[in-house]
Amino acid sequence: MKNHENHVSTDSLNWKVLVILLILTTISILAVKVHLGAYTVALALILASVKVTIVLTYFMHLKFENSLLRLMVGGVFLLFAVVIAITFIDYFFR
Repeated sequence: MKNHENHVSTDSLNWKVLVILLILTTISILAVKVHLGAYTVALALILASVKVTIVLTYFMHLKFENSLLRLMVGGVFLLFAVVIAITFIDYFFR
């Protein structure tokens, strides 16, 4: 709790992040209409992971936190990736 500094993000940065998130959401919606088969789910999961990373980094100010907290969040993402990979492996070999 020694890091009590205020981290103020500018309005322009918030608008940029908003536009990026809207673009990624639009890509997610359009990907469903293209019918990529099993890759549609993979693309949706990748885009969702990128959007979560952006939200964690900028809106939850994770980039200003200490390394241990960032490492723990990265571990959660790694665990999520392993679970998704196991799910896809199970799906493809049924």
